[in-house]
Amino acid sequence: QVQLVESGGGLVQPGGSLRLSCAASGRLFSSNTMGWYRQAPGKERDLVATISSGGSTNYAGSVKGRFTISRDNTKNAVYLQMNSLKPEDTSVYYCRYMHYGVEAWGKGTLVTVSS
Repeated sequence: QVQLVESGGGLVQPGGSLRLSCAASGRLFSSNTMGWYRQAPGKERDLVATISSGGSTNYAGSVKGRFTISRDNTKNAVYLQMNSLKPEDTSVYYCRYMHYGVEAWGKGTLVTVSS
């Protein structure tokens, strides 16, 4: 099994920045993709960004140029640097681990962008 723990959420003003972290533990495969997803109240969970173990990244159009995903394979961790935050970025942010048929989700961390 894989366990994921997110941290770094909080309240930030519009235009501000936050950095989310996700620590993975358990039975991990060296070849995997990790990502960040978000879910606002009453809405579906959507992709924010993903990164492969080789460093290939993919971003949702709404965050491209503002958010940066990165990972540290030595620490089994993935990060999301969020800049120029907007009120519409307010959501619960979830970390996801994927390796072929193996999938795990974290419990989420709340990001609130408000003045």
